[in-house]
Amino acid sequence: MSNPQHHRYSKEHEWLSGAEDGVSTVGITEHAANALGDVVFVQLPEVGSTVTAGESCGELESTKSVSELYSPVTGEITAINEDVVDDPSLVNSEPFEGGWLFKIRVTQEPAGLLSAAEYTAFATGEEA
Repeated sequence: MSNPQHHRYSKEHEWLSGAEDGVSTVGITEHAANALGDVVFVQLPEVGSTVTAGESCGELESTKSVSELYSPVTGEITAINEDVVDDPSLVNSEPFEGGWLFKIRVTQEPAGLLSAAEYTAFATGEEA
């Protein structure tokens, strides 16, 4: 499992990019994509809506199950990835590239987001 070092991670298995002009990108991790199996449907928050850190803001449906999508931060949705809506398999094949889910103008970031090393330890059960 390879997690980009410049991202931060939630314990709900979402990643958050560094902000560019106050806007960060959110997606799910490779670990989460593998656990879900083949993603066949993605429901994302609406552009212009406000989401709250730790609260559900969408769904990912796979051939195995339906999983809630949680926002790792609080803010306003500025864009969604239409490519993922049209081709949900991008979540599996490119979780850190073309499979990103939405962009958010962050207004509040909770304590407790993990570094790549901390997330890898958490996801693999090696957390101290």
